[in-house]
Amino acid sequence: MHPLSPYIKDVNRRSFLKQSLSSLGVFALGDLMASDKIGDGNGAASFEGLHYPAKVKRVIHLCMAGGPSHLETFDYKPVLEENDGKAMPESFTKGEQIAQLQGAELKVKGPTFPFSRHGKNGMMISDRFPHIAALADEIAVIRSMYTEQINHDPAHTFMNTGSIIPGRPSMGAWTNYGLGSLSDDLPGYVVLTSEGGGQAQPISARQWHNGFLPSKHQGVELRSQGDTVYYVGNPDGISRESQGDLVETINSLNTQLSSRQHDPEIATRIAQYELAYEMQASVPELTDFSGEPENVLELYGCEPGDGTYASNCLMARRLAERGVRFIQLYHRGWDHHGSLKKNFTAVSELVDKPTAALIKDLKMRGMLDETLIVWGGEFGRTPMSQGASADGRDHHIKGFSIFLAGGGINGGTVYGATDDFGYAAQENPTAVHDLHATMLHLLGIDHQRLTYRFQGRDFRLTDVHGHLIEGILA
Repeated sequence: MHPLSPYIKDVNRRSFLKQSLSSLGVFALGDLMASDKIGDGNGAASFEGLHYPAKVKRVIHLCMAGGPSHLETFDYKPVLEENDGKAMPESFTKGEQIAQLQGAELKVKGPTFPFSRHGKNGMMISDRFPHIAALADEIAVIRSMYTEQINHDPAHTFMNTGSIIPGRPSMGAWTNYGLGSLSDDLPGYVVLTSEGGGQAQPISARQWHNGFLPSKHQGVELRSQGDTVYYVGNPDGISRESQGDLVETINSLNTQLSSRQHDPEIATRIAQYELAYEMQASVPELTDFSGEPENVLELYGCEPGDGTYASNCLMARRLAERGVRFIQLYHRGWDHHGSLKKNFTAVSELVDKPTAALIKDLKMRGMLDETLIVWGGEFGRTPMSQGASADGRDHHIKGFSIFLAGGGINGGTVYGATDDFGYAAQENPTAVHDLHATMLHLLGIDHQRLTYRFQGRDFRLTDVHGHLIEGILA
C-alpha cells in the first residue's frame, strides 16, 4: 500500500480543489492511485496489485435462479432417453441426498426436447436454445459442475459466496474489493432481477452482500421497472449546486471524524455520499435508451425498462460500457417441479435470444474479449421424474451444466461429463470453488492471495479450496 493512500482517500475532492491550484498535482496522483483499485487501504488487505496480466476487466453473471435442468439445456443423454419411464437404477440413488423425491418411486425421465449439434466441434445443445446454439463456437460448456446445497437459498448462498454460512461476502463484493470500480459515477457491483416462465423463487438481497468486507463493496440493486433508483432527483427547490454543498459539508465533518477514529465505515459513508451525488447525473443518462438504434432493440427483443430479462441484458451492456466491474442478472423462473415442458418452453424463450444478443452486442463493440460472461443456476435437476404426471424434475446437486464466454475462454469447448444418466459429475468434476478461482484468475487475481483478515483469520472467496478450470481457458 502506498504511504499516502490513507491521506489521499480522506481528502474530499471538491474541498481540496477549492483550497489551491497546487492541489491539482496531488489530485492527479490520487486519481492515478485510485485507478489501480487494488486492496482496500484499511490495513486489512493482504492483496497488492494484479498477480497476472488480466484477461478481462469485468464479469457479467447471468444467474438462472431456480436451477435449470442440464438435461434440457446442454447435457444430452441418449441412455436417459432409452430408459424413459423405467425404474431409476438403485445403484445411482441409494443413500444419496434427494430434495422432494425422498422415499418416492424413482422413474427415469428422458430429455423433454430434442438436441442438435452446433459449431465446429458439434456441441450438443437443446433445440430450445437456437440463438445460444448459433454461438456454440463462442461458449465453453462445463457439464460436470456440482454443489453442496440442495435447496434454493443455501445453494444461491454457496454459489455466490463459496460458503454455506450466510453473511460471507459475495463474489461480486470480493471482486469489487480487489479491483474496485472502473466508474467514478456508478457502483462497482450492480444487480438486476427479472422473472417469468415458471415458479419464481424469492432471491434474498444478502446474495449480493459485502459480508465482513467494508460496506462500500456491497452490490447495489437497480430496479428493472419504473424508477431505476428511488429519489435520484433533487426535491423541488433544491439545485444541484446546493445539493453538492450539502454533500461537501457532511463529508467534511465525516473526514474530521475519520481522522480521529480511523473507522473504515466512515470512509465508506464519505464515498457513498459522493457516489450518490454523482449518480444523480449518471443514472438518468444510463437509463435513457433513446440513443439505442432500432436494430439493437430488435437484437435483444425488448422494450427498454419493461422489467424483462431482455431489457436487463441491454442494461448490462450499458453498465459494462460505463465501467461497472461486476454485473449480476437474476432471472427467476427455472424451478420446474411440474409442468416442465410448458414452463421450460416459456422461460427458455424469454432467456435464449437476449443472452445471445448480449454476447453478440459485446463482440460487435469490441468488449467481449474484456468481459467474462457466466450463465447458469445454483444447481441442476434430477434425471428422475417428479409429480403425478411425471412432468417435472427435482433439485439436483451431483451434476449440472453452466457455460462461460468472453475473454480468456476457449470457445467451442465442452469440459467434463456426467454419467450416462446425467446423475453425477464423472469426468473432471468441477466445484463452485473452481469456478470462483477461474473467474478471479481471468481478472488477474490469484484466488489464494486475495484475502481479508476478519476475527483473527485470513478469509478468501475460495476458502481452502479451488483449482483453475484449465480445460476451458484459451
